[in-house]
Amino acid sequence: MSTDVEQQQRPESAGDEDDDRPALSARALEALREFLSEQSAAQSFAGGEAEEEEEEVRLVAEDWRLSQFWYDRITAETLAEEIRRICDSDPSSPSSVACIACPTLYVYLKKLNPDISANLLEYDKRFEQYGDDFVYYDYNQPEELPAVLKHACNIIVVDPPYLSKECLEKVAQTVSFLARPQGPFLLLLTGN
Repeated sequence: MSTDVEQQQRPESAGDEDDDRPALSARALEALREFLSEQSAAQSFAGGEAEEEEEEVRLVAEDWRLSQFWYDRITAETLAEEIRRICDSDPSSPSSVACIACPTLYVYLKKLNPDISANLLEYDKRFEQYGDDFVYYDYNQPEELPAVLKHACNIIVVDPPYLSKECLEKVAQTVSFLARPQGPFLLLLTGN
């Protein structure tokens, strides 16, 4: 059984009626194969076929239309360790962490310390799988959040979906809504 990709690379015989059939260049064909391979791997992990010794946490597939780009394992672990260090620095005050648009960090943070109080504020509803820790978040409505989160977080980590002035201003409103009045920690992550 041949795939559509394999059929694209076969030359048509002289007897074919459709001589104007579009074909992919070798470079585009290779990029398509790589994309399909990544999608297949992501579906395998989503189906529970991940190897037990796998250290890396797997999330749902990135959706570039939502400006989603997951952190690699080293980045996520480093950030999670730093947040844990901040939490441990003041044992007299329980920490509450808000992860705004950074699901990779949230997952590694919970893996490192399942008891940490953390919320994932995210637009993508596929993350509802994290139950009560998931909070639907649309940066266009920066303060449409549960009242229980108002001034409740002492650690706020933000990875804005866009670096536009409009997005950053609205995310700043969200940070003000979430931040405890007494010295919150803010980590702003921007990719480059």
